[in-house]
Amino acid sequence: MLTSNAYRELLLQNTPMIDVRAPVEFAKGALPSAVNLPFINDEERHLIGICYKENGQQAAIDLGHKLVHGDTKNRRVKAWQEFLEQHPNAVLYCARGGLRSQLSQQWLADIGVACNRVEGGFKSLRNFLLQYLDDSCHNATFTLLSGMTGTGKTDILKTLNTSIDLEGHANHKGSSFGRPLNQQPSQIDFENELTLAILSVRENQPGQRIIVEDESRNIGGLHLPEALNAAMAASNIVVIDLPLEERIEKLWQEYVVQRYEETIAYHTSDDNVVKQGDDHGDDQSGNKENHQAQSHIRGEQAFSNYLIDSLLRVKKRLGSERTNEILALMEGAIQRQHTDNFRSHQDWLRAITVDYYDPMYLYQLDKRKERVVFRGDQQSVVQCLKK
Repeated sequence: MLTSNAYRELLLQNTPMIDVRAPVEFAKGALPSAVNLPFINDEERHLIGICYKENGQQAAIDLGHKLVHGDTKNRRVKAWQEFLEQHPNAVLYCARGGLRSQLSQQWLADIGVACNRVEGGFKSLRNFLLQYLDDSCHNATFTLLSGMTGTGKTDILKTLNTSIDLEGHANHKGSSFGRPLNQQPSQIDFENELTLAILSVRENQPGQRIIVEDESRNIGGLHLPEALNAAMAASNIVVIDLPLEERIEKLWQEYVVQRYEETIAYHTSDDNVVKQGDDHGDDQSGNKENHQAQSHIRGEQAFSNYLIDSLLRVKKRLGSERTNEILALMEGAIQRQHTDNFRSHQDWLRAITVDYYDPMYLYQLDKRKERVVFRGDQQSVVQCLKK
């Protein structure tokens, strides 16, 4: 059994893990290196939980053995065995290191397969990470990388081996136009990934400052852990300066060109095309080309909706009149995008950057100007952060 003394090395090495909790538990939060191969499924867990409340622990255990036996048991043990064949160093855990992980380990042993299990289960691993995050935020040195929208902060972070990409872990680019095509992770998954990233930096680059982007408390629907938010609020700031037109070009590439390509690819992927065919009751010989064409149209509409909805999210700050003016530029750009290679989108991007993003950034930075220790172009900022 792996005790708490082994947690740091277990997590630092990104050890493969078998999470035997039910899917509903796994979805709320897990470890990045874990795969969900449940001991009991959601329905079985629900029934056992009711039995436990009404009749006690032993009755719940007896029901569990009744529900998971024969072919059902064999399929689940085989899934664990196959994963262990591919990942011989894998370990397993359940919620609290109790009955499910014990039985999983025993059933594997019954067929001659050894697998270590984590004492205390996911709860103990999670508590270890929370404590490590809190300790790190009190003991480590953080530096914030700041700059107006479109200055390429994420690109710089990717060149540094002591950086943490908050937006990357949150799957959100931190602005109204930064919403992902797919979902953000759960809050627990986000916190776990952040802490593991900090653990990696501190262990591999001991004593070095940790570079993070200058973010607000909320990144989309997620929020920074309180300890990290407090540490960032007291950290030095390094600012990137970049001319407006260079920023507009970068924003255009990111929020328009790349987003359009990603949206169309997402909606016309084979999985989505097949799913749409299934939704319409078509058999395998259905008109795949027709579904692809329809999927492309849906992608075009989704892209337009994304732009308009993103703009309307900041309507309160922009004001109705200016929002309507920028919306007119945006709608015109959408209509012309396939005839002018999407270039008209730069008009509304410039307007919202100058009228909304830049004033908001300058206001926030001015309140913290005493914490700015360096500012310059991208090259000089990179040199500063690598010192």
